[in-house]
Formats: sequence, structure tokens, C-alpha cells
Amino acid sequence: MEFTFRTDVGKVRAHNEDSGGVFKNELGILAVVADGMGGHRAGDVASTMTTSYLRDVWGEVKEIATVVDAEKWLLEQFERINEQLYVHAEQHPECRGMGTTLVVALCTEEFISIAHIGDSRAYVYNEFGFQLKTSDHSLVQELVRNGQISEEEAEHHPRRNVLLRALGTESEIKIDVTTLQVEEEQQLLLCSDGLTNKVSNDELKASLEGSEELPLKADKLINLANERGGEDNITVAMINYTNQTNERSKEQ
Repeated sequence: MEFTFRTDVGKVRAHNEDSGGVFKNELGILAVVADGMGGHRAGDVASTMTTSYLRDVWGEVKEIATVVDAEKWLLEQFERINEQLYVHAEQHPECRGMGTTLVVALCTEEFISIAHIGDSRAYVYNEFGFQLKTSDHSLVQELVRNGQISEEEAEHHPRRNVLLRALGTESEIKIDVTTLQVEEEQQLLLCSDGLTNKVSNDELKASLEGSEELPLKADKLINLANERGGEDNITVAMINYTNQTNERSKEQ
């Protein structure tokens, strides 16, 4: 597996409330994208706490042998970090109302388990095509699901950034989890809405289809979002499964 991670403040925001990373251990790779929210710098706190927690626990985990193990582990970690964020916000008035979206991919050589809350997304590209594997927990996506507006209307809806679920804002949460089997030449893209609000699905697909190295692909996507205004922070994590059995995982 090859992987890369990029995050950028964008062209408008004073600071970056996104966080994340791609973390490797003997079991595989954990890719994380968290988009923080809250007044002052509370969004930074929420996303950074979340990333730090996941990095640390991934470094300590000893065994995840099955899909059931992976999905259970992800759900447990989401619940634990949610409790930490919620308690922190209660104890620190300057962080009241803070929260974060979170999308995580647990990548082994056999399967990929994806868990998420909020509107950060995970896409997969392989021989079967390009697919969005998460569904936004947002007001606008709920309106689409109910048939009240179209997908095209959703793209420009004035309330498209209103979330219905996030980490840290409530004491109890509901997480979506899905698992994919690994395919040859499969690519995985995790990103915050700072990317998807500016770059279309067709453009994301074209990027993954390209022959460039992963870091260049990620940089090009971030540059494209910035060229179109860059009003939000932009974060990208990419993982590439190659068909070379002896390919060594590398981070760039």
C-alpha cells in the first residue's frame, strides 16, 4: 500500500480546523480525516484531539483479524473519543459547542472498513468504477433522501453545511460503518468538505484515474479547490493498493 496525506488552510480561513493523518502499524493502515467546528479555536481542539487519540490507539492495537473485529473496534473508538470531546467541552467554556466530523478507513491487505459521522467523505476507485462509500449526515442530504430537493439543487443549497450528526456535540452518537473487500489497483480517497464543495465527482474520479504519484494527485486536488475560492480548509488522505505483492508501504 502507498499512501499520502495533505491538509491546507485554504485561501480565506485564518487557521486550519481540519486534522487527520495516515498511520501505519503491523496490522495495516488507519486513515483519518476530521473537520472541526466550533467558536474561536474550538474546532481545532476537537479535530486535533480526535486525530491524536486515534493515532495513539492504533499504535497500541495488537489484533484485528476479521471484519467483525475491525467494525467493532472502529465503533468503540468513535464512542470513546466522542465521550472525551463531550466532557472536554463541558469542562472548558471556551470549547462549548465544539465538535468534528470524522471519516476513518481501517485498511488491511484483505479488507477496508470505513466508519464516519458528519460530511467528510470516503470514495473508492477500482475496476468496478468510482463510488462514494459514505452518505453525508447533513440537512441537505436528508432533503435529498426524502425527495424534497434534487442532487443538483443540493450542490448549491444555502444550508448545505448544516450537519445533523457530529462527534462531541451530543453524549450519544450514531455511526455508519461499511466494509469493502480489497481489489487489485484499488484507490481510496478520504476528504473534508473543503474539497468536495469545490471539486466535482467527475474531477475526483479523473484524479484517481491519473498516473501521477499520490502526493501529486493530492496536491493537485487541493490546488484546484483553492483556485476556486478556497473558502474552507481542505484535507485529503489517499491510499493506493498496488498489485505488487512485495510493494512496500510508504508515506510521502
